[in-house]
Amino acid sequence: MATLLHIDSSVFPGEASSSRSVTAAFRKSWGEQHPQGTVIYRDLAANPVPHITADAWSAGYAAPSERTPEQSAAFAARVKLIEELEQADTVLIGAPMYNYSIPSTLKAWLDNVLLLGRTAGETPSAQGTPVIVVASRGGSYAPGTPRENYEFVQNYLEAVFTGTLGLDLDFIVPELTMAPRNPAMSELVPLYEASRRRAFEDAAAKAKELAERLAA
Repeated sequence: MATLLHIDSSVFPGEASSSRSVTAAFRKSWGEQHPQGTVIYRDLAANPVPHITADAWSAGYAAPSERTPEQSAAFAARVKLIEELEQADTVLIGAPMYNYSIPSTLKAWLDNVLLLGRTAGETPSAQGTPVIVVASRGGSYAPGTPRENYEFVQNYLEAVFTGTLGLDLDFIVPELTMAPRNPAMSELVPLYEASRRRAFEDAAAKAKELAERLAA
């Protein structure tokens, strides 16, 4: 049976969150393709993982017999997150842009699962796993826009997921999500609506595409 690791990090619940709405659409389509599949779900806003500590970090480079009780406990929490990543056939992540970067809760998850010699290094343990990132944002930071130099979400996640973890990364980018709420952006509402519609279409299409790839 196929396993989906689904991670949301938006602080906003349900349909109030653009990233959650799109990840939900992907998950629905994925479930239709894999009715017997398994979903591992983490809501990092409701249940944040611990930020990396000295014990959790240093334990990754110490022999099990040499770890202190504190290191062992902290490392066990890291291993659980790592195993969820390694078990996944597909990874789905909601990564809204907050202050030009990803939510700190998602950064904490990444700090925990990045382990040199296991998930990172010459042969990453989850190498090749498809990861779909829904990178929503209130404005637009696409090439050619006035704020393209403020795009640190996709650039950062490309380095982490592709360059370090060796995952097969694809983005869905719902943008201009503040347009319906900000009068100064009212003229951009049609572009927002088009972006939102495209994001839902991409979510359904990518879920189906990955299902077909797994079945091949």
